[in-house]
Amino acid sequence: MLEGCVQPAMMPGINSATVRVLDAAGIQTVVAREAGCCGAVKFHLNDQDGGLAQMRANIDAWWPWVEKGEVEAIVMNASGCGVTVKEYGHLLRHDPAYADKAERVSQLTRDLSELLPDIVPQLQGKLRAVPQGVVAFHPPCTLQHGQKLRGGVEQHLRALGFDVRLTANESHLCCGSAGTYSVLQAELSGQLRDRKLGHLGALQPTVITSANIGCITHLQSGTDTPVRHWVQVLDEALAA
Repeated sequence: MLEGCVQPAMMPGINSATVRVLDAAGIQTVVAREAGCCGAVKFHLNDQDGGLAQMRANIDAWWPWVEKGEVEAIVMNASGCGVTVKEYGHLLRHDPAYADKAERVSQLTRDLSELLPDIVPQLQGKLRAVPQGVVAFHPPCTLQHGQKLRGGVEQHLRALGFDVRLTANESHLCCGSAGTYSVLQAELSGQLRDRKLGHLGALQPTVITSANIGCITHLQSGTDTPVRHWVQVLDEALAA
């Protein structure tokens, strides 16, 4: 089961690429059409009641598949959504109608990069054209700090022949997007973005990749170098 929130409207190609990559690896994707925003944006704006309502709505949308045991994972290809949905069980722990369901949903949730150990062996030999040049990877804070997932994207894409590199300096720092921070603190956010892009530019990449829609759009606003989700680069290599 594949989910996201802001991303389908801003950059729908990421979801399409994800479905194609998973299909190439023999993984069937189900999309719950009724699911919406994960609730993170409202929490960023301190609308906690609104955020919790969105969480309950998502659980209702996913639950028919979960209850029947028809899905093995709820896959998030936006790390900001992933870190939030993994916290549903905690955030709804006092709701008697949703506590157990929320905990089950959190247990099933996986960031897309967590599927790479299963995906990569299935894709060996299927890539038609690995991009030439450096693929710079910016690990979002929600991936490396929130979900504690570090090194997986780089390791597994390198195994497929991509020249993936992190910045030599400050790869652990925020790019300035940070949910709604780029809107509420535009000046400071822009300074963080430019600092991050300076380090990424030093790699002389042909493409910059990340794993969260906020980071991708924020970084792209400050550079002419293409900024993509890593799964889009992998999808293009499969379809070339």
